Amino acid sequence: MARVRDIHINEVPEDVRPVYERYSNEYGPFLNQVKVFAHRPPALKHIMGLLLDLADESLLSKRYLEIALVAVSRLNECTYCVAHHAPRLVDQGLSPETVAGILEPDCEGLDEVDRLVRDFAVEVTTNSQMMRDEIFDRLKQHFSEEQIVELTLRTALCGFFNRFNDALQIGMESGVLEDMLSRGSTLDALPHPESLDAEHEGATRTTAPH
Repeated sequence: MARVRDIHINEVPEDVRPVYERYSNEYGPFLNQVKVFAHRPPALKHIMGLLLDLADESLLSKRYLEIALVAVSRLNECTYCVAHHAPRLVDQGLSPETVAGILEPDCEGLDEVDRLVRDFAVEVTTNSQMMRDEIFDRLKQHFSEEQIVELTLRTALCGFFNRFNDALQIGMESGVLEDMLSRGSTLDALPHPESLDAEHEGATRTTAPH
């Protein structure tokens, strides 16, 4: 249970309900997060609506987006976000071991551009005021300026979600951990597996069969 009560779809204004429904059903298993954001319908409408719009345009490769999101979420030790995004990154071709060790300097399984995106996400999260032009020069060899802006936006926004989720103790939705395990990850690969709700105690900490 989160630190505030759940807000159900019939409690939000009619113009916000399509975003509520679509984000929780199509964007991913984020219903518990939506129920908390719904306390402030403008936030739900515009923040979740923004993410839906960006997903529709698909300007940025999902592989690079998920690398950035997992790297930031591991830096901020957000169990909720790592559990949600680790399976998506495995779906983009990275092994569970690579996903678990994505912050390691010599992480195996990342190519040159993957590492660049990872390093950029780390810099945005931990060193934004001291970033050098060199990393942007390298980014421009592989990404358009529009893509760089979106990558920066999504990286910074991920840090916001990490803190929002943890501060309000948003619980893991049913099936999220099982989804992660089905792709070869383990609960011990999460930042704080001990923080999982009692309802998830049955999930094994060992690698699940494919």
